[in-house]
Amino acid sequence: MSLLDQFNQAQIDSKNLPERPDNMTLLKIYALYKQGSTGDATGDRPGMTDFVARAKFDGWAALSGTSQEAAMQQYIDVIEGLKD
Repeated sequence: MSLLDQFNQAQIDSKNLPERPDNMTLLKIYALYKQGSTGDATGDRPGMTDFVARAKFDGWAALSGTSQEAAMQQYIDVIEGLKD
């Protein structure tokens, strides 16, 4: 199975986890997904009043410079770890 196929399967698996991950793990999952699927963060940083969007953007921006392949593999690893 190719890395992209594994990444796509992990996306499906993420919707069927045995329990909801904590917020920090959800933020990490989001950032790895965005880095793996889109690459480095783009656009303007959300304003101070939109705490959730700002945290998500900051998490994604923190991964700038990480290759999409590396982010995909990390995403797969995190989801696999949560399935157990």
